[in-house]
Amino acid sequence: MISFLEGTLVEKGGDRVVLAAGGVGYEVLVPAQALARLPATGRVARVYTRLQVRDDAMVLYGFASVDERAAFDLLVSVSGVGPKMALAVLSLLSPDSLRRAVTAGDLDALTLVPGVGKKVAGRIVLDLKDRMGVGGDLGASGPLAEVREALLALGLSAQEARDALVALGPDGERPVEELLRDALRSVGR
Repeated sequence: MISFLEGTLVEKGGDRVVLAAGGVGYEVLVPAQALARLPATGRVARVYTRLQVRDDAMVLYGFASVDERAAFDLLVSVSGVGPKMALAVLSLLSPDSLRRAVTAGDLDALTLVPGVGKKVAGRIVLDLKDRMGVGGDLGASGPLAEVREALLALGLSAQEARDALVALGPDGERPVEELLRDALRSVGR
């Protein structure tokens, strides 16, 4: 098992990075939030990893923190959630936001992730509710949920609100006012 890689960041972009460690360049698929927190190319970085061995390939998935990797491990344990969907969830929701959504049973927060419908979101909540460590305020709905509610109150359809929140990218921990302003710009209002 490869627990982490530490080396020079050679390439960074899209959904992957390449780390040079010990004379070998490792391609690692990462969620958008982890990509945003990594240093610029040419700098030393540490990426916490999970290795998936399939019949046709070996794929490394990387994370900026141990907490992010633990959330990935929990997500892939849910029936119907594979590594790519788990990366998509962690690209939009931080581990704390994911914990809050699961604990509160907030299916709408999970369905903001492209490819996650109500059925899969319900399965994630059902399977992980008892297994996720509680972090932060359980009653809090999180900034993305507040922005979603504000967009719906302003008359946007559920799909328009979902698209606007996806357009916000991985930085869902900014102040609600700033997120709402950016979401409205993305839908042209």
